[in-house]
Amino acid sequence: MFSALLQNTRVLLQHLDGYFPTFSFCTRTLVSNSARGPSQHVNPPPSGLISELLDDESEDVQAGRRTRRTASECSVLLFPGQGSQFVGMGQGLLKYGSVREMFRVSHKVLGYDLLSLCLNGPKEDLDKTIHCQPAVFVTSLAAVERLNHEMPQAVENCVAVAGFSVGEYAALVFAGSMDFTEALYAVKVRAEAMQEASDRVPSGMLSVVGRPKANYNYACLQAREHCLSVGIKNPVCAVASYLFPDGRVIAGHQEALDFLQKNSRQLYFQRVRQLPVSGAFHTPLMQPAVEPLRQVLSQVTVRRPQVAVHANVDGKRYAHEGQVRRLLAQQLVAPVCWEQTLHAVYERAQGQDFPCTYEVGPGRQLGSMLQKVNLKAFRSYAHVNVVAPQD
Repeated sequence: MFSALLQNTRVLLQHLDGYFPTFSFCTRTLVSNSARGPSQHVNPPPSGLISELLDDESEDVQAGRRTRRTASECSVLLFPGQGSQFVGMGQGLLKYGSVREMFRVSHKVLGYDLLSLCLNGPKEDLDKTIHCQPAVFVTSLAAVERLNHEMPQAVENCVAVAGFSVGEYAALVFAGSMDFTEALYAVKVRAEAMQEASDRVPSGMLSVVGRPKANYNYACLQAREHCLSVGIKNPVCAVASYLFPDGRVIAGHQEALDFLQKNSRQLYFQRVRQLPVSGAFHTPLMQPAVEPLRQVLSQVTVRRPQVAVHANVDGKRYAHEGQVRRLLAQQLVAPVCWEQTLHAVYERAQGQDFPCTYEVGPGRQLGSMLQKVNLKAFRSYAHVNVVAPQD
């Protein structure tokens, strides 16, 4: 089914070999983190990441003395995922750094004008899985270029990054684990494989906010039993994303989702909304997409991240390059543990200050989730605007 994708992968990667433009935030991040010493980022730091790094002593190269970094001098970057896209995104980023070069490279890799699609739409085309995933990936990294221009210390002093679903690829590029061009191609294959897997069976995703009595796993079990009663074999209905306390995304066969919506009151669901996506992402229904992605990831260069990157699958930091390849493939069929990731990123001792958090990319959904998970951390949150140009 995916043979054409797999056959074209090696040819295109060979064609792009050596064509990896260096973007200013990548250079700044890698140089800055190298200056901090190998104990921090060459080997991923131990648990209690930010609580340790906020007080960690680093070498002030210019002053030639030891300095102690405070919370306000450290930062966390969050990269959004599919669903954050909108027509016009990127409009305010074209004057910064290498943003136009990013979109030029994207045109070469994708085979269509991504910049025009982001700026002008139409919306129905931008919202397609095969388009919106590359669009969010590129726009998010373009937003980092703006942040690097306006607040270079936020990039220099970044201690952790995380990305939601496809946003994890942008986080890995920022952390120096993947090259922009190869990561973009992996995103392209990922999106095409996910779309093809979605086309096999009517499926979708529900955003659910539950009351305290809600039991999401039991609700999914009831939905699967309903599907069996109407003749659907091997029904799928499961939590696909843990967003915040009592906030979930549930995905699976459309019949199961219809059951949940019809019975939302009895299931103690406060709000239920069908998401405008084409399939049941992060569930076993995406299994056909795993092998094409795994094949691509085996052929691209993956390095140990230079900044701590938290994985969607378990919220933990990547320890080595092999783990990056394995968990990126697993991510397609495993739930996004975003709430757990935020707890891991912002874990600290009682009374310790929080770093500045920047959401880099379209939308403010990740900030809204952070507010519900950790209000104290949210007080140091900012969004990098991808539309309005600098005054």
